[in-house]
Amino acid sequence: MHGLTCYRADRDTTLSVGDTIISTSRAKQKRMAAWDLTVTVEDLGPDAPPLKISVASDLHIGGVILKLVEQTNLKKDWSDHALWWEQKQQWLLRTGWTLDKCGVHADARLVFTPQHKPLRLGLPNGATLKMRTCFSSPVFRTVVGICRVLNLRHPEELSLLRPVEEKKKKKDKDSSEELYDLTSVPLTAGSVQALYNGMPAHFADSPKTEAVYKMLSVSLPSPAPEAIAKLYRPASVVDKTHIHTRWLDSSRSLMQQGIQENDKLSLRFKYYTFHDMDPRYDAVRLTQLYEQARWAILLEDIDCTEEEMMLFGALQYHIGKLSLSQDMVSSCQGMDDLESALKSLEVKMVGDGNSTDMLENMTAPELNDYLKIFRPKRLTLKGYKQYWCNFQDTSISYYKSKEDRYGEPIQQLNLKGCEVAPDVNIAGQKFCIKLLIPAPEGMNEIYLRCENEKQYSQWMAACKLASKGLTLLDSSYQSEVKNIQTFLSMQRSNSAAPAAQTDDSINTHSLVSPRYHKKYKPKQLTPRILEAYQNVAQLSLTSAILKFLQIWQALPDFGISYFMVRFKGSRKDEVLGIANNRLIRIDLGVGDVVKTWRYNNMRQWNVNWDIRQMAIEFDGNINIAFSCVNADCKVVHEYIGGYIFMSTRARQQSDTLNEELFHKLTGGHEAL
Repeated sequence: MHGLTCYRADRDTTLSVGDTIISTSRAKQKRMAAWDLTVTVEDLGPDAPPLKISVASDLHIGGVILKLVEQTNLKKDWSDHALWWEQKQQWLLRTGWTLDKCGVHADARLVFTPQHKPLRLGLPNGATLKMRTCFSSPVFRTVVGICRVLNLRHPEELSLLRPVEEKKKKKDKDSSEELYDLTSVPLTAGSVQALYNGMPAHFADSPKTEAVYKMLSVSLPSPAPEAIAKLYRPASVVDKTHIHTRWLDSSRSLMQQGIQENDKLSLRFKYYTFHDMDPRYDAVRLTQLYEQARWAILLEDIDCTEEEMMLFGALQYHIGKLSLSQDMVSSCQGMDDLESALKSLEVKMVGDGNSTDMLENMTAPELNDYLKIFRPKRLTLKGYKQYWCNFQDTSISYYKSKEDRYGEPIQQLNLKGCEVAPDVNIAGQKFCIKLLIPAPEGMNEIYLRCENEKQYSQWMAACKLASKGLTLLDSSYQSEVKNIQTFLSMQRSNSAAPAAQTDDSINTHSLVSPRYHKKYKPKQLTPRILEAYQNVAQLSLTSAILKFLQIWQALPDFGISYFMVRFKGSRKDEVLGIANNRLIRIDLGVGDVVKTWRYNNMRQWNVNWDIRQMAIEFDGNINIAFSCVNADCKVVHEYIGGYIFMSTRARQQSDTLNEELFHKLTGGHEAL
């Protein structure tokens, strides 16, 4: 017996088999030895000392909870409670795992606490809700739970971010802010809400909760000018980059990110891809999206022309009047007329190759006309020059004259992947299209000047489609032309309709952004807003909100989230704009677009987590790499992966979200 030996790989000694058995037995006894675990039970009160329970390393988490509950002598429902490990900043949610497997030892400080806690939520409309939310699930799942209570479909489009830090003087007032309390509303498990009188059943329980639903689904009256003046307004693109550093990580829980009970967070639309918008079911979603768009314009988070601002002001005035007199829930008449508006409202990822063989066999339509072209260059005083232009597929070819159209063009402009922006002044009869066309050295700037609204609408619609890789054959071309024409007609002064040139009820501070208050007095703005109002006064509440959103989406800077980055090989900081279909490199000094890259040309992307650098490969052996200057690399990674995830959604799919795919695309090595 003692002649048999076994060798230990980590030591140069031998043990007899008998000694090995004794040693193993002692190790087992040692492992099974009891030791004290210190746990704070929040339900016992803040002054209560932590409980000490006797445990062994092979005791599972469920057993620890059972011992705790027995020792408290409190008779209550403990089903929502779980253990939080303070030092490691993590939840111990796997009740079948042993303390040894979790790595918990005698020095661990654990807290036995509810997983659902009250949280203050700032909504896009400026109201603040207090509701119970899950502090232990990933933020993605927490937002799904919040949206289920609020009756917001497609919660994947929203997320939570930390609010702008307030000054100390404001914090005193913050304690008296109006709170809409929903902490008593049960968290529903199903995704389909049972409706009662047009609202989810859990809002119909009391007049108090009904009032909360009305606040969510009907546009609120504008705050006083003094309150608006105190709101945070980004003064530059650098300020805009700071806004997007505050998004929470979707793959980690609220507690893991330092969020405590009763803290305040903002709920906002994060991804500008609004899937399957339907006014019959989306009263809250439409209203909150309108409010987010409205405040983005009023606080100059997005730029627009003076004429566009007056139209936005008129639509807000109209929506405000209708909201006072009617409910969004009952405003569902004329739904058939809204189909075209809904189609244009949905922002889709394009270039996914949906064209059919039948379309490919058809003769592609063309646009042919005289346009004036201007190519700005340094040290040149040359202006617009007229050319004969041919628009075919996704390219514009231009010639000296119509007679030369059968020869070689002066130049052919391929618009795929270009940036398209309007440069229009209705009063001055200026109808220009600004194009930024990708080139090896950067972006080439070209202006097209049209003669009239009709020509502008056709060419502008064609340019927009071509930038997405679509041709004039696409079914959306005619509706795009019509939308542009409708938008232009709304900005046109309506001299035929008599209008009251003054209205004392108009608060111009809540209808147009501060820059126009510096430029004009309220008595100058009021007639202009009322004049634009004549063009929208016939719209229903739902139609007016959809029209507002449609025009907002047509703005050149719509849906761009900005981040400060440092590109590999560069010595200066630059701005990266992330949109729903492309990445934009922006020169920080002058604010010009340097380069754009489309997602549908992206082959792969990855992150070097050690140096926090992101690398992306596009078709044509194009590789870019950058590190984030003022945001965590994970935030940018999540944005890009999130937009790719949004493009996988289809109208035919069920309401069940593929959370696993979202985390795979956005989580990197930290994915669940």
